[in-house]
Amino acid sequence: MGRNNDKLVVFYDGSCPACIKDRRWYEKLAGKGGDSVEWLDITGQDALLRQQGIDPDSALRELHVKDAEGQIHREMDAYILLMSRVQVLKPLAWLIGLPVIRPALARWYHAWVSRRLDGQA
Repeated sequence: MGRNNDKLVVFYDGSCPACIKDRRWYEKLAGKGGDSVEWLDITGQDALLRQQGIDPDSALRELHVKDAEGQIHREMDAYILLMSRVQVLKPLAWLIGLPVIRPALARWYHAWVSRRLDGQA
């Protein structure tokens, strides 16, 4: 954990107060291990997102994380990858990956994001 060769890039909505709060929470829990994560604010970065193969609207609706090999992980896969990097979050990453929990959490997450984005309009 924390090696540069396994760096993750997290594409997050820097105009979303809850997203900023989640980032700070993660960084606090990760401590020095958080150095292996680069946070990229997607606000106004549509061209960059498209270059990465990410639809800008999808980037607002689902967390996207790029691993060291350049593979993009989305939604719950992205959360699991990110949380599994932090010792204290590993049990949570395992829990949200369970077949019963994962689809329910994904539905809740999409509903929450839709309410958040509709509120911005």
